[in-house]
Amino acid sequence: MSELQLSEEQVAEFKEAFSLFDKDGDGCITTKELGTVMRSLGQNPTETELQDMINEVDADGNGTIDFSEFLTMMARKMKETDSEDELREAFKVFDKDGNGFISAAELRHVMRNLGERLTDEEVDEMIKEADIDGDGQVNYEEFVSMMMGEKSQQQQQSNK
Repeated sequence: MSELQLSEEQVAEFKEAFSLFDKDGDGCITTKELGTVMRSLGQNPTETELQDMINEVDADGNGTIDFSEFLTMMARKMKETDSEDELREAFKVFDKDGNGFISAAELRHVMRNLGERLTDEEVDEMIKEADIDGDGQVNYEEFVSMMMGEKSQQQQQSNK
């Protein structure tokens, strides 16, 4: 798996994301689990679309996505340069009121829909990590930086 070039931190983040999808904790994502997560994010994929998504990354052909297949998919996605549109769509999922900012309440709402029960402190910490300009919410540029893993830029700016 060395050709993926993922940092330990990225692998840990993807493990966390994987567990959001893997509802029953069996180490595999089924079409049903994929559908549940996508619907909680406001998408409405058909059974065929879900199967196609799984087939796209299902290297061993067993009809589910295991963690190594998930990692491969995420690494590929990170390499794709046309992810601008995907990032904008993802931002819109979080930015419920469409004001161009993700508030703590909006983040909490989306995470709750994904089945994550976060404390106010955890939500505030997530906002703080991504909030480069310190205004208490996440704008699109900060969201892109966070999603692209541009940690060093954030840390340099927060160490003023």
